[in-house]
Amino acid sequence: MGTATNMGPAYFPTVLGGLMAVLGGIMFLQSFMVIGEKVARHVLRPLFFIILSLLFFGYLLKPIGLVLALAFLLGVSAFAGHESKPGEMLILSIGLILFSVLVFVKGLGLPFPLWPKFLG
Repeated sequence: MGTATNMGPAYFPTVLGGLMAVLGGIMFLQSFMVIGEKVARHVLRPLFFIILSLLFFGYLLKPIGLVLALAFLLGVSAFAGHESKPGEMLILSIGLILFSVLVFVKGLGLPFPLWPKFLG
């Protein structure tokens, strides 16, 4: 891991993770001291669809490729909101897919399949 003067590869992520855990604990404890409105009952719907879309993305990335998995991720996660419009989702999907392909596949050289194997 190393020291502060001679950092190893695990030093920064470990220190950053520790700081985030401490800050999260402080915010968690402060949340019990503030009196506010009750949480609405329908807040579980967005959480459900976001988690479901992430699970589908992770499962579908290898078989159907990055482009279609991202499109599926955005399509499922659109059900989490109540104001999503098809035109906006299409523009968001195209932008996110282009950005992800350029950054992760072309820029960083990560070996993500772009398309399903049967499409070449």
